[in-house]
Amino acid sequence: MTDLRLALGTIPLGTTVDERDSFALLDRFVELGGIRLDTADNYPFWQDGCTGDESEATIGRWLAARGNRDAVVLSTKVGARPRTPGDRTLDDVEGLSAAAIRAAVEGSLKRLGTDRIDVYWAHVEDRAVPLEETVGAFGALVADGTVGVLGASNHATWRLERARRTARDLGVAPFTQVQLRHTYLQPRPGVRLPEGGHTLATPETFDYLAAEGDLTLWAYNTLMFGAYTRPDKPMQELFEHPGTTARLAVLHDVARELGVSANQVVIAWLVANGVVPIVGATRVEQVEEAVAGARLTLDDDLVARLDAPA
Repeated sequence: MTDLRLALGTIPLGTTVDERDSFALLDRFVELGGIRLDTADNYPFWQDGCTGDESEATIGRWLAARGNRDAVVLSTKVGARPRTPGDRTLDDVEGLSAAAIRAAVEGSLKRLGTDRIDVYWAHVEDRAVPLEETVGAFGALVADGTVGVLGASNHATWRLERARRTARDLGVAPFTQVQLRHTYLQPRPGVRLPEGGHTLATPETFDYLAAEGDLTLWAYNTLMFGAYTRPDKPMQELFEHPGTTARLAVLHDVARELGVSANQVVIAWLVANGVVPIVGATRVEQVEEAVAGARLTLDDDLVARLDAPA
């Protein structure tokens, strides 16, 4: 089976979704050909009673129970774990100093029960630390075999460019993966997101990705908390503009013509545009829907129709 261009978002594993059901979600995802598991060293610290260990630790117990570490691509992150236990904000986080990165990767390896991380991300920017220090610390993890490839999550494009140039100057591995918030609908220009720490992909992002040629975008919040298909999940205010009406009309027309859900068309459209969609799930049926969307092929005419509305 060919590589499935989809990542399973694992924020609810071990908390909102109990361990038994978490294992069932992971089992089904892998059974259907999924390989990418996306987590972080702080998921979900913002929930009452949570430390941020829960998602990684649940995945680690599942890997130990199944003995299938080599069957998955483990993607996790450093930088946004609160330094004070019980803190529910991003006001004082571990950051991206060399010491913080080394301590965090050891914690993630222990929770995941593995000796390597396939994709390791700078979760958020840390402008208080020189890029040379951060980039050098990440590069050292690749050099010693602890990490496979590196990614920058929630970074401004200019910071990503500067970090990659710094890596070239230092002779270390650069960031080759990018993680940003992105979906089919387009927000109003200049909008401020209500979710702290989220950063939107922009036209500049895609221009930069195309120019570089060696970068892969992983997109989160792809299905907008269920708003494409659930009447009880209203669209966020940032999408309230005429372009949304036009794009939704085309999206639902295409979904009806193909006999699939709007969610599946969104996922297929992202894949057609070279993106790795990250999709969270709390039920096995959602995993199955997402995988079917990633395997759905949109011909050029359908992609053009979906792209046409402003």
